[in-house]
Amino acid sequence: MKKRVSLKDIAKEAGVSIATVSYVLSKQNNTGISREVTERIKRIAAELNYRPNQIAKSLQSGKSHTIGLIVADISNPFFALIARIVEDEAKKHGYTVIFGSSDEKASKSADLIKFLLNRQVDGFIIAPAEGSKDQIEYLKAQNVPLVLIDRYFPKLETNYVVIENYLASFEATGRLLANGNNRIGMVAYATEMQHMQERIRGYRDALAQDGISDTFVHEIKFSAIQSEVEGAVDQMLNMNDPVDAIFFATNTLGIIGLKYLNRLKVSIPKDVSVIVFDESEAFDFFYCPLTYVKQPLHDMAKKAVEVLVEQIADPNKGFHKIKLGAKLVLGDSCA
Repeated sequence: MKKRVSLKDIAKEAGVSIATVSYVLSKQNNTGISREVTERIKRIAAELNYRPNQIAKSLQSGKSHTIGLIVADISNPFFALIARIVEDEAKKHGYTVIFGSSDEKASKSADLIKFLLNRQVDGFIIAPAEGSKDQIEYLKAQNVPLVLIDRYFPKLETNYVVIENYLASFEATGRLLANGNNRIGMVAYATEMQHMQERIRGYRDALAQDGISDTFVHEIKFSAIQSEVEGAVDQMLNMNDPVDAIFFATNTLGIIGLKYLNRLKVSIPKDVSVIVFDESEAFDFFYCPLTYVKQPLHDMAKKAVEVLVEQIADPNKGFHKIKLGAKLVLGDSCA
């Protein structure tokens, strides 16, 4: 195997000291060393294909210029887009992003955090899994800069960037009510995480404000999405007095539910109205333009990077608790 080019090799070729080479290559500009020597060192480094030892640079500066990003599922378009935006925004600040999926499992989240800490990341952006609160507390205790995104723990003092889930859900349910629907079902995830509980609470409060006491919330296990979504739809449509609208609490639940409604030959909105929380490119191929809650993903991801970079630069900064508004995009799926 070819030997890695070192500073010593460049110094020998350039006829200068190792310290001079190190100073020129690390400072880049305004080194105080003559232009002729500076250009010679840079030219020789390029000719020898010199690559700096990033580990050594990290030890010297105390920074790796990397960020750890942990999301629930990178294959989900929602998190894939967040990862893309985080990566682009981090690059503007001189950071590289290493990311992984927790699959909504606290155990996998713990493994990812351990791995990323070993890689000396400068900070974390995390969409926390249920049961991972102690992991966030550990990072805080170790003074590791972090920002929670999409969901957070209300009783834990941290930076976070989320949306107003309650208000978005309240408005979406209100739209169904305004269109004449009064038996509205909801398909959500079975989790105690704040973002999902707020969506359920918004749905229930909107019905209660309209004087409706009947609520039909079906909470789906993440490990059995397909079968449980289909089972929930069957139950809601086969009651003596079936629902006239369904509110899907995420895009994944919505896609599975819409596919199943299509298989059942249920016409939207003629037979049942539909609203989905969050959007998906898959909706563009559905025969009926959907009404959905549009989350400000770009702003969410950009803010998360900005807050993290700020905390890395100044660990004593106060916490940023940011809640962004969502927009209800109107389609034809509400009767």
